[in-house]
Amino acid sequence: MRPFAQASTATTATLADLRRDFSLSAAVAGLIAVIVSYGGPAAIIFQAAHKANLTPGQITSWIWAISIGSGVAGILLSLRYRVPVIIAWSTPGAALLAAGWAAYPYPEAIGAFLFAGIGITIFGATGLFSALMERIPRAVVAAMLAGILFRFGVEVFTSLTASPLLVAPMLGCYLLMKRLKPRYAILATLCVGLAGAGVLNLLRLDALHAAFGAALAVPELTAPQFSLGALIGIGVPLFLVTMTGQNATGLGVLRTAGYDTPGGPLVAATGALSTLLAPFGSHGINLAAITAAICTGPEAHGNPERRYVAGVVCGLAYLVVGLFGATLVGVFAALPPALIAAISGLALFGALMSGLSQAMDDEPRREAALVTFLVTVSGLSVFGIGAAFWGLVAGVATAAALLARRKS
Repeated sequence: MRPFAQASTATTATLADLRRDFSLSAAVAGLIAVIVSYGGPAAIIFQAAHKANLTPGQITSWIWAISIGSGVAGILLSLRYRVPVIIAWSTPGAALLAAGWAAYPYPEAIGAFLFAGIGITIFGATGLFSALMERIPRAVVAAMLAGILFRFGVEVFTSLTASPLLVAPMLGCYLLMKRLKPRYAILATLCVGLAGAGVLNLLRLDALHAAFGAALAVPELTAPQFSLGALIGIGVPLFLVTMTGQNATGLGVLRTAGYDTPGGPLVAATGALSTLLAPFGSHGINLAAITAAICTGPEAHGNPERRYVAGVVCGLAYLVVGLFGATLVGVFAALPPALIAAISGLALFGALMSGLSQAMDDEPRREAALVTFLVTVSGLSVFGIGAAFWGLVAGVATAAALLARRKS
């Protein structure tokens, strides 16, 4: 049984509500979500940009578009539903572009981005997405989430092996604060990690200097061109990986955290913003999964009704990154990978425990949940679609087969 259910009819939060509900723990969760978003996956953007021979102006416009879109959507949706709706740019989509963007001219890629955005908007607005998600057992969704988060939990301890002097004090601080002041455990751990990185000379000062000298981003508008090759080669795969690898898992995070916010309007809003920002280089924004788990768990706030603050702070941080474009990403690039791996993994402990417990709580579907978890953890990829989607497919198929056998 889920511990909490946020009604989808909740009234829109006002500025007075936001001031009243504000908490340092929720704000830190939102900031950590942004750090995780840019700390590693941003490298995929620059890899794709390099292969596509984009100009520095086009790269800056791309960063501006996905950051502004994520920020605006996150703030408005979090306030509208009083739920920590975390929006991010499509990481699988960026990986797809890194693999095949070079084959198409930039204006044709923009046309493919528009095509994918319109498709996502239609699926969200017509209710097709919500109808599909409601037919998936909650135990299977929870198991998929646990499978996604599993490697992040493991990376806490692999980072301990790689950088013991940095990570060991962070682990010690986390355990101590969980005992004494659980609400501030992640904040204190992050402070210890930053202090340790400074003492050990692990911060990339050159990236910090570049970031502090950043100028405001200047978005570049590109007129789209449409070609059958780009629509099939980029548009259709981008639509599929965004819907299956991001929006489905993102809604699963909200469901596992106990929020019953309707998925259709969330997906439609992100699709509409993706469409509007596509001419500026946005390949797509969507519901976040990993970073959403950071903001929807108890580490953000003990009261689920006040966690929406994390979504608002996350959105504001995205807007700041967007204003300064690619250069401000240097702030996140300055942090050592072990620090990012440790703090993100520890911040996700609560969501991982919740996913595992909910997956195993439904006895008739326990085996289906196990299959979902194992397939998701395996990293299986077929037709360019990642393991999270195939975990869902395997879990639903297993549940259908086993329940049909028991009824017969």
